[in-house]
Amino acid sequence: MSTVRTLVVPRPGVLAVEETPEPPLGEGSFRAETVYSGVSAGTELTWFRGTSPYLATGWDAELGLFDAAGEPRSFPVRQLGYMEVARVTDSRTPAVAEGAMVAMAYGHASVVHADPVTRHVVPLPDGLDPLLGVFVAHLGPICVNGVLHAAADAGGRELRDGVAGRLVVVVGGGAIGLLVGLLARVSGAAEVVVVDPTPQRRAAAAGLGLTAVDDTPDVARDLKTRWRHGPADHGADVVFQCRGQSAALATALRCARPQATVVDLAFYTGGAPDLALGEEFHHNGLAVRCAQIGRVPRGLAHAWDRARLSRETLGLLTVAGDLVRAHLLTDVVPVDEAPALFADLSERRRHVISAVLDYRAA
Repeated sequence: MSTVRTLVVPRPGVLAVEETPEPPLGEGSFRAETVYSGVSAGTELTWFRGTSPYLATGWDAELGLFDAAGEPRSFPVRQLGYMEVARVTDSRTPAVAEGAMVAMAYGHASVVHADPVTRHVVPLPDGLDPLLGVFVAHLGPICVNGVLHAAADAGGRELRDGVAGRLVVVVGGGAIGLLVGLLARVSGAAEVVVVDPTPQRRAAAAGLGLTAVDDTPDVARDLKTRWRHGPADHGADVVFQCRGQSAALATALRCARPQATVVDLAFYTGGAPDLALGEEFHHNGLAVRCAQIGRVPRGLAHAWDRARLSRETLGLLTVAGDLVRAHLLTDVVPVDEAPALFADLSERRRHVISAVLDYRAA
C-alpha cells in the first residue's frame, strides 16, 4: 500500500511530515502525483506561527462572521498551501487524461485523489513551463480577480476596463503585487508604479517592466506631484493594496486621487494603528474594495468564474512567462527542506518572492 506524505503544523513554529495510507481510487476520480507545490508565505506563515484568525475565533461561513462563541480551528493544521502542479497517473473519469499535467489547489501533499466535478482542475498546455503552473489554479486567479474588481468599479466588464490608459499604483511587491502590476501593464495601463521597501522586490518589479519606488514618507507626495489631472486632483487612478499591513493601506490611500478606489487584496492579521480614516480616506472621498478570491464582482458572476480567472492567468503566463520565471520564482527547494524554509521565512532569515517545493526527488 502506498503512502501519502503531507506537510502539517502540529504546533506553532513546527512543520512536520504526516504519513497516511493512500485510499483506493474511487470511480469518477483521478489520482495525481505532486510535481511542484508553491508556498504562499503570507497566508501559510499565519498557520505556522499560530496567528491565523481562524485559530482564535470561530468562522460562520453562512453568516460571514467571526464569532468568539464559535469553534476555532486547532492544531495540528493539515491544510497548507494552494499552488499545486501534479501529473495524473491514473484516471477513472473521461474528464482528465492519464499523463496530463494539471494545476490544482489541495495543499502540500505528495498524492491527491480528485473528482473533477467538484474540484477546480486546470490542464496545463504542453508548452508551459510546469513551474509556472503553481500560479494557475489559485494565486493567479486572486490577481486577475483584483484587476477585475477595478474594472467593475469603473463600470466595465473586461480586465482592460479598469486599468487601460490609467495611472496605477501597486503597494506591495510580493508575488501577488507583482503579478497584479504585470497584468495591469499588459492590459494597457499608462504606468504602473510598485511601492515596496525591499530592494529585491523593487528590482523584480523593474525586471517586469514596472516602475519601482521605495515606500518612504514622501512617496505619495512625489507621485501626486508628478501625476496631476487638474486643480486639486492629483494621484493614481486606481491603487492595488497587496501588503498585509495597515501602514501599507495608509500608503495606498495617500497615493489615490480624489474619489478613486483602493482595491485591497491583502490579508491582515493584526490591528490597524497606522490607519487614520479621518485623513485622506475622508477628505478625498475614497473607497476601499476588498477583492477576495471567493467572489468575483457582483453582477459579473455570469461572465466570470474560477475557470475563466485561470484562463486569464494562463494567457498572462503565455505572453510574459519568461519574465515571471526570471523575477518571481526566486526559490525552488526540495520538499524535504520545507521545514527549514518555513523556519527561515518565519524568522526573516531568508527573503523570497515566490518559493516552490520540488517533489520530483522525494
